[in-house]
Amino acid sequence: MRTVNIHEAKTNLSRLIEQAVKGESFVIAKAGKPMVRVTAIDAPRADQVRRLGFMAGQIQVPDDFDTLGADAIAALFAGKS
Repeated sequence: MRTVNIHEAKTNLSRLIEQAVKGESFVIAKAGKPMVRVTAIDAPRADQVRRLGFMAGQIQVPDDFDTLGADAIAALFAGKS
């Protein structure tokens, strides 16, 4: 992760923000001491990254999944309990 000093961050803020939005986070330091990390809001942290299909073969979806509970839902919309 790139580290920039406060002066460089102020001078190049627009460019640094564009890079952060693209996923290139950076740290702003004062006198060599890291102060803040800048990262895009929608970028997931390393511990939040989700893997698609990581439970393949461990879960079974019933064939009638699309209609599961349809009668109960229709009754609720009709005002019946």
